[in-house]
Amino acid sequence: MAHETRRAIETHHAPAAIGPYAQAIAVDEWIFLSGQIGLQPATGELVAGGIAAEAEQALANLAAVLRAAGAQLSDVVRTTLYLVDLRDFAVVNDIYGRVFSPPYPARVTIGVASLPRGARIEIDAIACRRRS
Repeated sequence: MAHETRRAIETHHAPAAIGPYAQAIAVDEWIFLSGQIGLQPATGELVAGGIAAEAEQALANLAAVLRAAGAQLSDVVRTTLYLVDLRDFAVVNDIYGRVFSPPYPARVTIGVASLPRGARIEIDAIACRRRS
């Protein structure tokens, strides 16, 4: 069975890509989402309020891209969290646990030296849309 041509997913409800990449790429039922940081879509500025506000905004940005692809957070099967400070893990984990529902996606958390725009967190995801 041949698969559809891959297509870029773009929405103004999430920050525009800040480089040569798409917000997401969809191939058949699969959606591969680029990393999102806590940028406000309207201004392109990092949200104020620290790690909690950034994590909430990054997840809201992911949700907006998923909606543009015809999917939702419950379709996410894997995420990667990039944290500048692993001491923020408990705060992020609490927010993540409120946004996602069981069965939770598979997840990797990685400590990094820095992220674009001075962000403290970046989150990417892979989702699989349910077939009708």
